[in-house]
Amino acid sequence: MKSLLLLSGGIDSPVAGFLIKDKTEITCLHFSSVKITGKQSVEKSEKLAEKLNSRFISIDFSDALQQIVNKTERKFYFILMKRLMLKTAEKICEKHKFDLIVTGENLGQVSSQTLENLVSISFGLKIPVIRPLLGMDKQEIIDLAKKLDTYNLSVGPETCDALGPDKPATKSLQKKVLEEELKAGLNDLTEKLFIEFEKQIN
Repeated sequence: MKSLLLLSGGIDSPVAGFLIKDKTEITCLHFSSVKITGKQSVEKSEKLAEKLNSRFISIDFSDALQQIVNKTERKFYFILMKRLMLKTAEKICEKHKFDLIVTGENLGQVSSQTLENLVSISFGLKIPVIRPLLGMDKQEIIDLAKKLDTYNLSVGPETCDALGPDKPATKSLQKKVLEEELKAGLNDLTEKLFIEFEKQIN
């Protein structure tokens, strides 16, 4: 079984990877925002992938994030960002025969991880999304990160917040999210990111 781990460079996703890596072969995919926040998250994520003994691929979606900001209601930014990552990951999985997408999402930890928003983020996906940390609290995850020796690499600001709104949506209707997705041109953005991924592996 093969899985695509969405590795952010933060505390949660590498722990999720460690919890599932004995059951599946993991490839780490990092969505960077180099043009907005610099290379720090890429460097962190690459080191974390080494700890997981996993292949690491990074693609820059700075321009896509800026397009989401420019064309949609700001409160849906994090939901649309996550949908873009998952839709791109799904396309990669379908082409390269990955069975699962793995994320470090945790129920209720941040605005995009309320139950309603997790449902909206995953809506319509054909590839299963596995969330090993879903029921854990933050301190449990931190303790595991320290035990796994990933915590010191992971600490620091979350670069995905750079363009985020002050008041993100904590509840979302799928119909509204799909309307905003259409405004953002998410399908075209997904295709561009998929092409970038293909360049990285060839």
